[in-house]
Amino acid sequence: MNKALLTAAMAGVFAAGVAASANAADGKMMASKEKCYGIAKAGKNDCKSASGSHSCAGHSTKDNDKDDWKFVDAGSCEKAGGALKPATEIKM
Repeated sequence: MNKALLTAAMAGVFAAGVAASANAADGKMMASKEKCYGIAKAGKNDCKSASGSHSCAGHSTKDNDKDDWKFVDAGSCEKAGGALKPATEIKM
């Protein structure tokens, strides 16, 4: 077998293993995190607003908007003064 072909094949196998390992680590990290609404400072939210006022991370315009969220360690959201559900879902 051609040495260059063998080297390329080995590099591909290595890259696939590294990618699989990174995905597994991300899954474990996300399992230990939760969305916490109402604690993000303006421009520091992690993703789109629950109310639809914006569609991207970092686009919140006011501090502690109850429809914007950040990832926090699981179990710490309410201790930080946040909520596990956005204000748009909490209707009375």
